[in-house]
Amino acid sequence: MLRLADIGFDAPSRLLAELGLALSQVPDGEPIPGSYWGECEAGLIGSTVFARADTPVHSLLHEAGHLLVMPPERRAGVHTDATDSVPEEDATCYLQILLADRLPGVGRDRLMADMDAWGYSFRLGSTRAWFEHDAEDARAFLATRDLL
Repeated sequence: MLRLADIGFDAPSRLLAELGLALSQVPDGEPIPGSYWGECEAGLIGSTVFARADTPVHSLLHEAGHLLVMPPERRAGVHTDATDSVPEEDATCYLQILLADRLPGVGRDRLMADMDAWGYSFRLGSTRAWFEHDAEDARAFLATRDLL
């Protein structure tokens, strides 16, 4: 599982800033604010993603994706739980894979393997199969928000 300690915070911070988001580094051992899953998983509050060095890169990108797909008026008030919408969740998963290509040393292949290892679940049995053959609705959702 690729973690922020493996790639550092600089490139993810720059990427999120380019997208209008912030990355807040949480000290080792401290609870991560806004983390839905707890433990080392990334959290979100407003336009900020919170993460520690032991946070998986896929988790950081997933929470950033949630913030990017939601309307700005919702983003301002979000805390911990980003959505209960299946279309938004699918779009978030697709977007996190695209964003992985923008991080040196990550890329979509590594991210999809980590998503499978973490336990993301897709109808076709793997992240790659879903991404390549079953994500038309996610692409359409992202296209309506100019995120492709």
